[in-house]
Amino acid sequence: MTDVGGIGAERLRSYIERIERLEEEKAALSADIREVYAEAKGNGFDTKVMRQVIKLRKMDRDERQELETLLDLYKRAVGLDSGD
Repeated sequence: MTDVGGIGAERLRSYIERIERLEEEKAALSADIREVYAEAKGNGFDTKVMRQVIKLRKMDRDERQELETLLDLYKRAVGLDSGD
């Protein structure tokens, strides 16, 4: 292994190449996700709402309930309650 300034050049190159490959895969996945959203939109689904649902599904139950409670409180505070 060649050292350049105390750095293992081959090992560094290996890390950089792995990161570059992963970045390419990430870009391809992002394109695939955009295509799925476009397909859903073409079939009449609201993609903004879909993104929110996906965000909520990533949360655990307690975190989601806390968010919903705070959102309800804030909505009532600014007069956006559901008309109850």
